[in-house]
Amino acid sequence: MTRRTLSGALALTAAALVMTPTVAQASPPGTKDVTAVLFEWKYASVARECTNTLGPAGYGYVQVSPPAEHIQGSQWWTSYQPVSYKIAGRLGDRAAFQSMVNTCHAAGVKVVVDTVVNHMAAASGTGTGGSSYTKYDYPGLYSSYDFDDCTAQVTNYADRWNVQHCELVGLADLDTGEEYVRKAIAGYMNDLLTLGVDGFRIDAAKHIPADDLANIKSRLTNPSVYWKQEVIYGANEAVQPTEYTGNGDVQEFRYAYDLKRVFTNERLAYLKNYGEGWGYMSSSVAGVFVDNHDTERNGSTLNYKDGANYTLASVFMLAYPYGAPDINSGYEWSDVDAGPPNGGTVNACWQDGWKCQHAWPEIIRMVAFRNATRGQALTNWWDNGYQAIAFGRGNKGYVAINHEASSLTRTYQTSLPAGTYCDVQNNTTVTVNSSGQFTATLGGNTALAIYAGKSSC
Repeated sequence: MTRRTLSGALALTAAALVMTPTVAQASPPGTKDVTAVLFEWKYASVARECTNTLGPAGYGYVQVSPPAEHIQGSQWWTSYQPVSYKIAGRLGDRAAFQSMVNTCHAAGVKVVVDTVVNHMAAASGTGTGGSSYTKYDYPGLYSSYDFDDCTAQVTNYADRWNVQHCELVGLADLDTGEEYVRKAIAGYMNDLLTLGVDGFRIDAAKHIPADDLANIKSRLTNPSVYWKQEVIYGANEAVQPTEYTGNGDVQEFRYAYDLKRVFTNERLAYLKNYGEGWGYMSSSVAGVFVDNHDTERNGSTLNYKDGANYTLASVFMLAYPYGAPDINSGYEWSDVDAGPPNGGTVNACWQDGWKCQHAWPEIIRMVAFRNATRGQALTNWWDNGYQAIAFGRGNKGYVAINHEASSLTRTYQTSLPAGTYCDVQNNTTVTVNSSGQFTATLGGNTALAIYAGKSSC
């Protein structure tokens, strides 16, 4: 299980995202399904990035950190301890959030909100928006009657009741089976919809019964709005991700875990039938990622510190036809609790510790590749039995990845029409002959990607 670290010692189980059973919008709608997750970016910085980078690159969505008043503190996880549903956190107020949504929409980018509705903050104090609170009492919103009877911590993932009625590291667990609570949560989400939000990531969905989430979603003014649910797979656990697919997309954590193992210790050749062939959920309801804000810190997946393994895994994810991909984009850290540089203000990528993985050349250039090849089947697979693979996406694109230590020269067979193409990984041209073949040399730990419609670099 992924856990969030709280105050250096506590950990908070990462959760899942949910969608409505009968009207679920599975997989982000539209022709562009890549989401840039700008973790702990201020909303003003997100707006600028939509205009300058995300829109032009072809990102379909941006996911922003939770827009709710939360406990005070510099640590990143304070954003996940709400005090009220006012948009009054460190990342920006209501006006900044509204401006961000409008600006991103103008750039052709839709907005997904990380949404914390499983629990409220622990302890007591004054929130980032000035609201006073104590545990189980959040004036104007919730009182002690609105929380589950189990006030002990979640301890047994083999026990469904314990997982869904007890408290994550002491955080006040909302009774989502209760009418008032369902109405309050739906009210918060409907308010976000009035601001133009296009989708929700439901944090800690695993700790909320799927039926409760379905009921809440049915109350929305747009009950078919896109939902992405964070439900972490655990062998022999009582609560499984497949329970939530009736509500919408579910994040497939095994995809990220296994990518780390393959790129670190095994053979890329094993990836030929990745996805459903490995026992994962249906591609049509799977949210995939190389890492997220939890897993990059707990070591269960690759992260920005992993060099070529991380970059090539991201290239593979964006090229391969399984699931809807998230690109995690955060900041450097050595302390896993550390909050965002400059309180979330990003003056420029690759400054002040901001890593901006969404804008790394090897990654950002694959977004247009994915858009151009969406809906195309896997074709023309080749591998050397070890760390070099190549595959096509119908007659629209072709990718080769050399994870060997030395360079590789070979002739590749594609289904592409004859012509000249830009290898977007290296900004060089590739000529495909009338038989659909081209010859190329790939250096060790590099990739090649060509697609229809991109003939010049």
